[in-house]
Amino acid sequence: MTGRGLGAQLGELVAGVAVAAAIVIVPVVIGSVGRAAAEGPGAAGATDASALRLGYFANVTHLPALVGLETGAIADELGGTALEPQAFNAGPAAVEALSAGAIDAAYLGPSPAINSFVQSGGSSLRIVAGAVGGGAALVVRDGIDDADDLRGATLATPQLGNTQDVALRTWLADHGLETSPTGGGDVDIVPTENARTLQLFTTGAIDGAWLPEPWASRLVIEAGANVLVDEADLWPGGAFPTTLLVVRAEYLEAHPDAVAALVAGHAASVDWISAHPDEVPALVNARLAADAGAPLPDAVLERALAHVAPTVDPFAATLPVLQRNAVAAGTAEGGDLAGILDLGPLDAVRAGSGLDPIDAAGLDGGAR
Repeated sequence: MTGRGLGAQLGELVAGVAVAAAIVIVPVVIGSVGRAAAEGPGAAGATDASALRLGYFANVTHLPALVGLETGAIADELGGTALEPQAFNAGPAAVEALSAGAIDAAYLGPSPAINSFVQSGGSSLRIVAGAVGGGAALVVRDGIDDADDLRGATLATPQLGNTQDVALRTWLADHGLETSPTGGGDVDIVPTENARTLQLFTTGAIDGAWLPEPWASRLVIEAGANVLVDEADLWPGGAFPTTLLVVRAEYLEAHPDAVAALVAGHAASVDWISAHPDEVPALVNARLAADAGAPLPDAVLERALAHVAPTVDPFAATLPVLQRNAVAAGTAEGGDLAGILDLGPLDAVRAGSGLDPIDAAGLDGGAR
């Protein structure tokens, strides 16, 4: 089941703003997700954990998390299980917290999630839903018009081995440019915190960056960067995962009802975004102001929202491709991905509304 991109809906509400098409939102339910969840595992009040510690980023690519927290959709589904959110700056840091048992679930990019699963022999985490597709781009200074112009350049990514870092290294390799995880090569990639990246680009210390939203839009609007590559253009139909919802495997085994409620709350958040496009900007800015200390300028937020597509689909078939890219980039090791998905709670929510299961592409380990 499909719907219009969020950016297209928002664009109709902002006169004079040209909005790019985003990849398709996959609505989860028609009507009340809470009602559907109550018909199966994870009903509000039926959870079996005292708390659920949830990691996320203060990024537009974590839109369902921002909306779910700000509207209370996730907490409402958790019922008697206290929701304890914690903001992170990049995926590898969130994975470290997840692996250490400091958090129980997280919104993550696919590369850190895959790497954690493989390194742990499949014991660390499970992907329980998709969250956002799209919303990542390589933005560069004036004078860089193609890959050849990047030879000798310095580019930033949020963190070594994160999803955008792997995407950049893969794209450069496809264009005959060598990089190294330790720096140097034809193009020097410098893992840099996003806010620092904006400062460095403004001063001319770096030539560009592969960034998630809203940072790509901030460099474009606030610092005059140009988009060299929109990552959506590199995937068939623009369909690729930027953010996934994962849970610690031990927590899932010990507290399946809490996880089912988390997934129901996440699904409710995705549906709310689709149903209330005119309310999304103000709500997101309220959450970003609370987490980051300041809201985004309207133009930045509008552009960023136009490039992301909230979805519950993890685009499972892309995960082996992303893994191969990370291995080739030297930021991850190969391994079996069977069992990395557990879409049972999500499928239960969808079944309650008469929707088909999400395709796991054989990565559920045959459990379903």
